[in-house]
Amino acid sequence: MFGLEKLSNLTQRIIAGIIGATLLIVAVIFSQWSFLAVFTLIMFLSLAEFYKLVGGAGLKPFQILGFIFSALLWLFVFQNLFFKENFFKLIFLVIPALITFPFLFKLYQKNDAQPFESIAITFLGVIYVALPWVLFMQAGFFLKEYSYKLPLGILFCLWASDTGAYFVGRKFGKHKLFERISPKKTWEGLVGGFLLSQVVSFFLAFYFTEIEVWRWWLISVLIVVFGTWGDLVESMLKRSLQIKDSGSVIPGHGGFLDRFDGLLIAMPWVAVILYL
Repeated sequence: MFGLEKLSNLTQRIIAGIIGATLLIVAVIFSQWSFLAVFTLIMFLSLAEFYKLVGGAGLKPFQILGFIFSALLWLFVFQNLFFKENFFKLIFLVIPALITFPFLFKLYQKNDAQPFESIAITFLGVIYVALPWVLFMQAGFFLKEYSYKLPLGILFCLWASDTGAYFVGRKFGKHKLFERISPKKTWEGLVGGFLLSQVVSFFLAFYFTEIEVWRWWLISVLIVVFGTWGDLVESMLKRSLQIKDSGSVIPGHGGFLDRFDGLLIAMPWVAVILYL
C-alpha cells in the first residue's frame, strides 16, 4: 500500500496510524452522515474479516444472514432518529423470525460437519463485532441530536491507551501481563496506556463538557481495562486459529479486528456509563 511495505513495521504503523486517524477524525467531525457511513462500513468490513477468519478454521457461518442481522440491529437502534414508530414494530417482529433461518439452512446443507458450531459463530459475529460498533455509533446521538464530541473522545482515549501501551511497553516492558495469550504485552505497557489515556480524558473533560468529568474519567478507565482484555480476546481468537493477524488491510496494524479489538469489548461498558 503506497510503498509502505518497504518501510519498517514501526514506520508503517506510525504513517498508517496518522493517515487512518486523520480520515476518521474528519468523518466524525464533518457530519452525522459521514460519521455513520464510515463506521457502518468499518462495522461490515470487521464482520466480514471475522467470518473469513473462522471460515479458515473449517466453520461455515451463514454470512449473509449475519450481515442482515447486523443491518437490522443498526436500524433497530437508530429507528427513533430516522424512521417512524411502525418501522420499529416491523423490525421487532422480523428479527425473531429471521433467527430461525440459520437452523433451517443448516438442516439442508449437507457439507457442514459442525452445523451448530457454524450457527453459533454466525450469531457470535453479530454480538462480538456488530453490536459494539452500533453502540459506538449511537454514542454520537447521545444528546438526541448528533454531536461529534463523544465518539471522538472515545476514539482519543482508545488511541491514547494503545499508543501509551505500545511505546512504554517497547521501551520499559519487562513484566509479562498475559504471556500465555500475548507474550509481548507487559504491565509496564498497561500502566503507560493508562496514564496517557487519563491525560487525554482530563483535556476531554475540560473541552467536551456535554458529560460530567467523572464520566470521562471512568470511560478512560474502562477503555484501558476492557480494551486490554479485548486485545487479549482477539489474540486468543488468532491463537486458536493459528494466525498472526486478522488481516493485512492496514499496514503495520493488520486488519480491522486488530486495530479495533479493544473497542469491541470496551464499548458495551462505555455505553453503560453513558446511559446510567
